[in-house]
Amino acid sequence: MPGPVPVTAVASHDTASAVAAVPAAKGAAFAYLCTGTWSLAGLELDAPVLTEESRGNNFTNGLGVDGTVRYLRNIMGLWLLQECLRAWHDPDLGDLLAAAAEVEPLRSVVDAGAAEFLAPGRMPERIARACRATGQPAPGSPAETTRCVLDSLALAHRRGLADARRLTGRRVDVVHVVGGGVRNALLCQLTADACGLPVLAGPAEAAAVGTILVQARAQGLLADRAEARALPPTRHEPRGDTAPPLARGPGVARRAQSRMTGSLPRRPADAYAAPIR
Repeated sequence: MPGPVPVTAVASHDTASAVAAVPAAKGAAFAYLCTGTWSLAGLELDAPVLTEESRGNNFTNGLGVDGTVRYLRNIMGLWLLQECLRAWHDPDLGDLLAAAAEVEPLRSVVDAGAAEFLAPGRMPERIARACRATGQPAPGSPAETTRCVLDSLALAHRRGLADARRLTGRRVDVVHVVGGGVRNALLCQLTADACGLPVLAGPAEAAAVGTILVQARAQGLLADRAEARALPPTRHEPRGDTAPPLARGPGVARRAQSRMTGSLPRRPADAYAAPIR
């Protein structure tokens, strides 16, 4: 190999590279969701949050590019749906999501982060069992199970971002979704509805894009992080009163959340009021 060969130190961790690719406008008050098998919900900060309350709420501080801090919570992501698809012998995902979009919203929801969903195998049965255990209707079809999963993930995203905002005191005006989950338009829309905020989706291959952007900056092809983030996302606006219940008012998401355990969540009373600003 003829030399010299330039070597660029990028953000190293795949999540740090994904956050570097978030197409946020300069100065924007944004939160991010790195979606895939797991969802990582958080904020980009200038300094870590080291309070005991933050630790108790399962938030971590990781280094990002340019000395930033990735303040985030790890949330169960599309693992639940992936395992359901495997149990159903991989049906056409587009058809399944179209059918799920027609299912009654918030008919049944589960705690997507519960330990009972961590292991592989028989996921639709375990989701149905969790619904019955909390006095909710058990999903009776793949479409109903898929809607249950996506509604539950949207609520988990809302809870994670609301907690991040509360623990940091930071305002959030827009949510950026990056990673493989951006290909699931229904999940992006339900997240917008749940948060009461616009969701900007893309890029899908955020970790790879972030790595490329950092290398481009190192070679002088991009001036700064703001220029590197000038990528066009897909926008999902929260829907109003004529659309799903998650978008309809201050108590809806909180009441849906309470059904996961059969009691109201032990969090501040406004943590689930829309929007999460």
